[in-house]
Amino acid sequence: MTQQYARSQSGPIQFERRYENAAIDDLWGLWTTKEGFASWWGPRGFRVAVHKLDARVGGELWYDMIAEAPEQVEYMQRAGMALSHGTRGRFTQITRLRSLEIVHAIDFIPGVKPYENLIRAEFFPEQGGGARMLITVEPHPDPEWTRAASLGMESQLTKVASALAVRRIGPS
Repeated sequence: MTQQYARSQSGPIQFERRYENAAIDDLWGLWTTKEGFASWWGPRGFRVAVHKLDARVGGELWYDMIAEAPEQVEYMQRAGMALSHGTRGRFTQITRLRSLEIVHAIDFIPGVKPYENLIRAEFFPEQGGGARMLITVEPHPDPEWTRAASLGMESQLTKVASALAVRRIGPS
């Protein structure tokens, strides 16, 4: 796997990853199935329990983000945030095996009026095999939350390679 990360002060943030031993079908499954999504979504130290994932335009995404590592639990407690919170989103665009968009409702930040945040994932075959994934995330209204969300995406993307390996060989 190779990676690129582009930080932007004013526009969308992009994350690009190449997976030499992955097919687009595998990456697609990580975004469009409950099992796939749960296998990698959320920064290290967090897990998700997916309640609903309806991968079609207008389809609902509903999961709990749960802090479980001691350092994440401590951080959430210091920030006055719940250790688990329900997260809702909806698929706003789907082009099978090519791209998808999810709009998340950001309604869990203490003292911040709820807002929506867009994530776009695009999938490309690599010449000679493998696949490339480009993720574009709209910035948050607060630059600090944009920074935190970027760090979170970086962290959760470190889990993709092992999630892909499990998909290829099956659970142990």
